[in-house]
Parts: sequence; C-alpha cells; structure tokens
Amino acid sequence: MQPKNDLAVALTIAGSDSGGGAGIQADLKTFHAFGVFGTSAITAITVQNTRGVTAVHPVPLDIVRQQIAAVADDLPPAACKTGMLATRELVHTVATAIAERHLPNFVLDPVMVATSGDRLLDEDAQNAVLDELVPLCTLVTPNLDEASILVGFAVKDEASMHRAARRLVAAGAGAALVKGGHLRSDELIDVLYDGTTVHEFRRARIRTSSTHGTGCTLSAAITARLARGASLAGAVEEALDYVHRAIAQAPSLGAGNGPLNHFVPVRSDSLP
Repeated sequence: MQPKNDLAVALTIAGSDSGGGAGIQADLKTFHAFGVFGTSAITAITVQNTRGVTAVHPVPLDIVRQQIAAVADDLPPAACKTGMLATRELVHTVATAIAERHLPNFVLDPVMVATSGDRLLDEDAQNAVLDELVPLCTLVTPNLDEASILVGFAVKDEASMHRAARRLVAAGAGAALVKGGHLRSDELIDVLYDGTTVHEFRRARIRTSSTHGTGCTLSAAITARLARGASLAGAVEEALDYVHRAIAQAPSLGAGNGPLNHFVPVRSDSLP
C-alpha cells in the first residue's frame, strides 16, 4: 500500500514546446513552483523557439486517450487544464476523456494562436472548443483574440470583455477570465465573471517582449491553486500576481518573444 500524503496532483493536457517556454514545459514548471505534483498528456509535438513555430505533429488520438487514462487511474488529479489541442478530433477526444473520467477543476486555456502569431488550432476545431470543452470547464481563460472567436463579436475594450465573459458563462463555462493583455493601454485589465460576481484585476503594463508562454503559465498557476483548494477568485488573483512578477524578472533568452522566469517565488500563502 502506498503511504498517504497531502501532495496535490495536477494534470496538463497540452502540446510540447521544444523551446521550453510554453506548453507542457511551462505548465510543469508552474505546477512545481506552486508545490503541486505535475502530470501530463501530450497532445502535439511542436518545433518551436522564441522566434516562432515551424512544425506541428499531433499525437495519435488513442495515445492521447491512453495518457489521460494512465494518469487518472493511478494519479487522480485534483485539477486539470488543457492547452494546445491542434485539431477538431483532438478536441473531441480530450472532451470525451474529461467527461468520462469526471476530471475536476478543469481550466480551459483555448490556445489558438502562439505569441509569435503562428496558428496552433485548426479553424474547424474552433466550434468544437465552444461546443464540447466550454460546457465542461470550471474556468475558461481566453485572451482578446480567442474571446472574439469564441463569442462571435469583437472583444477590444473593457465593456466588450465584460460582455464576452458573460456570453461564455451563458455558453456553459463555470466562469470566464477574459485577459486584457492585448488592450492598447498602460494598464492591464483582466475580467473574471463566475456567473454571479464580476471581478476586475488591474496592474501596470510591463513593456517587454518576454511574453512567450504567458497564457500557459497563467492557466497552470490557476490549476495548481485550485488543486490545493483555493477559491476561484483567489486562485486567479494569485496566478496573475505570479505571472506579472515572472514577466518583470524574465531572463531575456532567445532572439524573439522570450520566456518568463518560472523561478520567481510564489506568495508564501500559495504554497502547501
């Protein structure tokens, strides 16, 4: 018999980033930073670095399904997240596995386009994300471009961010965090709507090109905190704080959009 412990397990279902700044690499680093044991199901292998993505190789559907089953059977996660899913078939496979396994605290990062501008989700998969994954999630975390695609109208200012968050909850999401990183302003504004209450998070913008993996890191940090039993609003606030400091202390690696600094310490109240 295995000895019992209180180490929470989290699962990331996402693509691999050979450059190490995004995807499962960023997710596992973030889980570790928050004191959570990280597991993974790889959905695609990408050839990429800070300058861009040059190739994507989706993992066979049955292998993705078996990876999720292997983790769920032996290391049941207290929370899970999805990232890059690449194709409509992968979206369906992952949605089916999450539903059948009743995976809790599901954070949906609807990865569609990389920081470099390279597309990471086939166009015919967009509706599948909305129809199959959004109704399963505890939280969906789109940026402005992703939110615009999902809700069918332009999300470009604070008012439309509020509309988009409400629309996503109406579509079945437990809550929606619409990220304002692409706003043309000196202030970062992120809007969280949980079906009852609207929370706004505001921070000064950091002018930098070190933003590779920001969305992955944020959703992974939220997942880690949910795995440890944090409230949704608390998990979002702590994750935003971690990402903001990870950007501020980025290591300036690579010739393109550099990675964050996943070594920044998390707040002491975020640890086990």
